[in-house]
Amino acid sequence: MGVRKELKKQVLKAGQKAVEVLLADQDRARVVAGAIGKVEQGKQALEQGQEQLLRAMQLATRSEYKQVGKQLAGLKRRLRALDKRLG
Repeated sequence: MGVRKELKKQVLKAGQKAVEVLLADQDRARVVAGAIGKVEQGKQALEQGQEQLLRAMQLATRSEYKQVGKQLAGLKRRLRALDKRLG
């Protein structure tokens, strides 16, 4: 096994052990879960605010870019299929 893979394995193992120790106490685990929940709520609020701001400025939002990306991917697949049939 390469040095990089071995180091990654050891770091992951140490991280898992640290999380186990941190969450071993139920009170601490509750506090950590609450903090993670607050971070998620903050992230959602930020994303909503960002989307409202972009719409107010008449700019495309992240979700609109994702939708256009999916549509383009579908068109690329269809073009490849047509190219195979014609070529």
